[in-house]
Amino acid sequence: MPQPPKRSRPAPAKPAAPTKGQLHPRNRHQGRYDFPQLIQGSPELARFVITNPYGKESIDFADPEAVKAFNRALLRQFYGIRHWDIPPGYLCPPIPGRADYLHGLADLLAADNGGVIPRGKGLQALDIGVGANCIYPLIGHQEYGWHFTGADIDPTALDSALAIVESNQLASAIDLRRQAAPKQIFKGLIAPGERFDLTLCNPPFHSSLDEATRGSRRKWKNLGKQAPERKLPVLNFGGQGAELWCEGGESAFLQRMVDESRQFRDQVLWFSSLVSKGGNVPGMEARLRRSDAVEIRTVEMAQGQKQSRFVAWTFLDADQREAWRRARWQA
Repeated sequence: MPQPPKRSRPAPAKPAAPTKGQLHPRNRHQGRYDFPQLIQGSPELARFVITNPYGKESIDFADPEAVKAFNRALLRQFYGIRHWDIPPGYLCPPIPGRADYLHGLADLLAADNGGVIPRGKGLQALDIGVGANCIYPLIGHQEYGWHFTGADIDPTALDSALAIVESNQLASAIDLRRQAAPKQIFKGLIAPGERFDLTLCNPPFHSSLDEATRGSRRKWKNLGKQAPERKLPVLNFGGQGAELWCEGGESAFLQRMVDESRQFRDQVLWFSSLVSKGGNVPGMEARLRRSDAVEIRTVEMAQGQKQSRFVAWTFLDADQREAWRRARWQA
């Protein structure tokens, strides 16, 4: 199995909180990227490197092929992933933000483990909507050694994820399964008696394709990339329908997730989801309280000017979580 570059691990202690506006302290993507080094490991990136208006090396984020080549170079340099590709039109995620979510989840688990992050394949994580890119299992396994189960409703996305897993010899670390019922989240996916230490999800955040398209146009305008002479992609960073929108948008999806999670309250230690729209957090927290969640954590994240957050919840009290830890996690 390919190994990421070695680096020192922080001493077992209470995990450090990220500074406002900055990436998590354990995030590998601090500061500006060393493009010569990235190109050395991934020569194909060279033809996409440009000089931005500030005189710094960058890539054109309006070019899907440039974004894909950049992600491939980052995964190779920072996580030892040698082979990575996605079909045209599928979501090509910004890797630093995805890594931040995983580091935040690691801190959440550490809080139940005396400040020490549980590592190794005994930690079972379920990625709802693994996508064609398989990004969370790749990073989560290489950072912490966790075992992942990635689920999706899209057969093409699963085929792509499987190709990534197999080409990197990660089949023993990452399982994939299809959710056959598109309107279900956990039901029909988590088997009777199956246990997961955490679930994670990057939910669709628009209510329609039209809304997703308008949102993408606003982003291009804010980035100063709207130019009549250029043919820009309809959706920045790509994305198929199920990746970007669902009936009722993010709010409705999160409500369904909360409601379904109650049925698996004894089979999952911590449920979690990204929440793109901050205005959806109060309603989600209220619904969780009505659903008898024992603890609810909202963790703010930031990547420069971009603000994001995830909400995590558990139906297990402190004594039950301690029993879970003793039964499942290696010291």
